[in-house]
Amino acid sequence: MTKVLVIGDGRMGTIVRELVEADESLELTGVIGIDNKDELADATPAADVAIDFSHKSMLDLVEAYVNRTGAALVSGTTGYDEAEMGRIRSLGEKAPVIHSANYSLGVAVLRRLAAEAAKALPGFDIEIVETHHNQKVDAPSGTAKLLLSAVNPDDEYDVVYGREGMCGKRPAREIGVHALRGGTVAGTHTVHFFGEDEEVALTHRATSRRIFASGAVAAAKKLVEREPGFYGFDELMF
Repeated sequence: MTKVLVIGDGRMGTIVRELVEADESLELTGVIGIDNKDELADATPAADVAIDFSHKSMLDLVEAYVNRTGAALVSGTTGYDEAEMGRIRSLGEKAPVIHSANYSLGVAVLRRLAAEAAKALPGFDIEIVETHHNQKVDAPSGTAKLLLSAVNPDDEYDVVYGREGMCGKRPAREIGVHALRGGTVAGTHTVHFFGEDEEVALTHRATSRRIFASGAVAAAKKLVEREPGFYGFDELMF
């Protein structure tokens, strides 16, 4: 039986906990939240895998836990900058690690389709629009950034985040990324490809956060069988 530690007691952490408790192949060893986060450093027992949907401010503690125990890490925490992502990748030297801003299998397919469309539609203008609930604190979403890297893998385009004022006509080598916030939207992402007299739009809509939690738990089951290293979600699942 695989022992699982859940880091994060918010909405996502709660759903992950419920899924782990309902899975007969998994054993929940504990839940780390704001009130007991300091236990990660030296008191939380080792699990086979930790599933982290907490906050970027807890990176020091998550890092300390993996270094101390060697537990595999499934990270779904968003908002990390490049330096912080470098620290997550470095944990792969000690344990099997995966980080994804979105553990939906549908989004993984969308990312592949967007990459193929970008190659097949040279000269089309590309825009990315993401919509989330009004409680989301970071923008653009981690998933929008994943989609951006899919259509701009070599950083050949300039990226603008919203437009305002007399910004001039749209340059050909530009990608616009736009964030909408409101209500209880779990997550909608659309990649637009605008050509002469035609448009292609690829969209993924999530109606519940449960799909992200389910994907993370599925990834955890596969990750514990891997050697130390930093893995991509596509690589692990497909």
